[in-house]
Amino acid sequence: MTDLFRKIAALMVFCALLLTLAACGGLITEGKAIAPLSGDLLQKIKSIGSTPGAAMMMRIFKKDSILEVWKQTSSGQYALLTTYKICAYSGGYGPKIVEGDRQAPEGFYDITPGLLNPNSNYYLAFNTGYPNKFDRSYGRTGANLMIHGDCSSSGCYAMTDAEIAEIYTLARESLAGGNKAVQLESFPFRMTPQNLATENGNTNMAFWQNIKTGYDAFELTRQAPTWDVCDKKYIFNSVSSTGQPLDGAAPCPALVTDPTLMAAISAKQASDNAALSAAVSATDAQKAADAAAAQKAADEKAAIAARGNAIGGFFGGLLGGKPAAPVTNDLVIDPDLIAPIPMPRLQRT
Repeated sequence: MTDLFRKIAALMVFCALLLTLAACGGLITEGKAIAPLSGDLLQKIKSIGSTPGAAMMMRIFKKDSILEVWKQTSSGQYALLTTYKICAYSGGYGPKIVEGDRQAPEGFYDITPGLLNPNSNYYLAFNTGYPNKFDRSYGRTGANLMIHGDCSSSGCYAMTDAEIAEIYTLARESLAGGNKAVQLESFPFRMTPQNLATENGNTNMAFWQNIKTGYDAFELTRQAPTWDVCDKKYIFNSVSSTGQPLDGAAPCPALVTDPTLMAAISAKQASDNAALSAAVSATDAQKAADAAAAQKAADEKAAIAARGNAIGGFFGGLLGGKPAAPVTNDLVIDPDLIAPIPMPRLQRT
């Protein structure tokens, strides 16, 4: 009987420990992480010809502060499901380089099941997967780069709690459908010639042109591009001819690609590069015109001030007074000046 009581007491202690850990969010997943898709989302998914378990990808555009969710449809192509406004993100345009730079990452990432965090302090969250193979090829550092709720960011992409609840659930359902990952594509802006022209001379231009290849592949096919890394560059829809894994830092070996797709991408990039050159020329011309207009306005202002000073000095010399002070917008009182004594009032009869 004593042994029985001892076992019961031990079981009670163990249960109490489980409850304590669950209260801290350590063992038992909270309901928000297993909540079903809303009726509205289910209807949207159905309306584009997709299912909750179908493949999913996301695109982020920093300039517009938006996150797009795309779902694969019965046609094999992806359709835009919905768009969310990013509540906050850290840093500016460009990739994350080092731990502590408070920069939200850019590039291509795969969200696998192990990156979902149902017990996040930021309501719900999933890790972007930074640093990925590309980042590691440059020795870049950083950890816990998330997309999360709570509308607060220090290197992450922050959403409202309601938004992250939907995004998390969509990703969870897609992964539960048998997909190995949800692709995340993060860009500074939509990769158009006009947007790139505004950043002409930016040190990140080569990197942006590299990830633009993946952007262009999706724009042309509406299918999530496959990606890998060699020679410290992203490659898309390509594999090693030997079937061996690629070394991110080593030169690229012979690659097998889809020639039709590569030809289409090359044609698009040639057209975009011509438009980029024209946009840069137009932007440079406008900057030159603006600078000339500003200089002309400054010269005219200086000339007016000089004429005012000259006229003041001329009349000051005629009247025998001190030369007039330079014309300014400030009131200056000369302590050497003596106010004239008024003449006696005329006596009239």
